[in-house]
Amino acid sequence: MQVHLLRHGIAEDPRLGLADRDRALIPEGRRKLKEVIRLAAAAGVSPGLILTSPYRRAVETAHVAREILGHGQELVTVAALVPGGDPEEVWTDIRALREEQLLLVSHEPLCGRLLGYLLGQPGLDVDFKKGAMARVDLLHTGSAPRGVLQWMLTAKIAEAVRGR
Repeated sequence: MQVHLLRHGIAEDPRLGLADRDRALIPEGRRKLKEVIRLAAAAGVSPGLILTSPYRRAVETAHVAREILGHGQELVTVAALVPGGDPEEVWTDIRALREEQLLLVSHEPLCGRLLGYLLGQPGLDVDFKKGAMARVDLLHTGSAPRGVLQWMLTAKIAEAVRGR
């Protein structure tokens, strides 16, 4: 099973009267996100399911990914993919899906913690940038995962590749 983790793109700054869950992507965030997802598409990312946090910026990110990746199915909202979500709970949700490729759209600190958990290193500290994407190939899908990091893309890498 391939699990692709995607952190949402750059969103509005927090402000009084705007709930955190309602912050939208900003144009720069969409632009950088599209570059990362286009590069991922060129690398063969083609998820059978796209799972997303219910927060607006994550749902908007998932819609961008769905469009660029040519994913024809509906997005699946998963409550466990919120910023403070529990990697073990996410694992319970995804291991039952039996998909060849999954795309999970979420937030920090969950993305970094989940990446470490999927690699069998729950204490691993990963700086998961906004709009970044990582691919983990899972070798073991039992009660605790054991995966291998295949690659991680950031907006800076995508911009550098595009600039060649």
